[in-house]
Amino acid sequence: MAKRALLVIDMLNDFLLPGAPLEVPRGREAIPCIESEIHRARLEEVPIIYVCDNHAPDDPEFAKWPPHCIRGTEGSEVVRELAPREGDIIVPKTRYSGFYGTDLEEVLNGLGVEKLTVTGILTDICIMFTSCDAFMRGYSIQISESCVAALSDEDHNAALNQIERLMEAEVVR
Repeated sequence: MAKRALLVIDMLNDFLLPGAPLEVPRGREAIPCIESEIHRARLEEVPIIYVCDNHAPDDPEFAKWPPHCIRGTEGSEVVRELAPREGDIIVPKTRYSGFYGTDLEEVLNGLGVEKLTVTGILTDICIMFTSCDAFMRGYSIQISESCVAALSDEDHNAALNQIERLMEAEVVR
């Protein structure tokens, strides 16, 4: 059986709290499902890796998006309901993919991980780009539709279809 890790991507205050700079209301609906995945991972001793947007105040991404998840601010913290515990791993990122410019691949290799359960937001951006990079690196991918969210149903469904078809992911609908 392939060794698995749970990725929790961008479940951060600046995306999920009402009125946040880049609020994703549907992301709040995914919290209970992700809580269940975290609980199951803890019971099965599956590593939990939080992949978190983490920007400098002058990050070039702010030319496209409003300032968000600025390093060291409350907005860059994981929402209370999903807060990491001792032993969980946090991988800060500055781009859409959790692999780009991070040590995520080294962490996964060090743990002997072959399969990723991917959760979080946005289905059509950070989930899709991280899943694509995971696939390119030889990881198997599993996604539960209710554990990811986008700004619209159209974006969410289109991204899941692409991830399932092109990255050979197991998408649980």
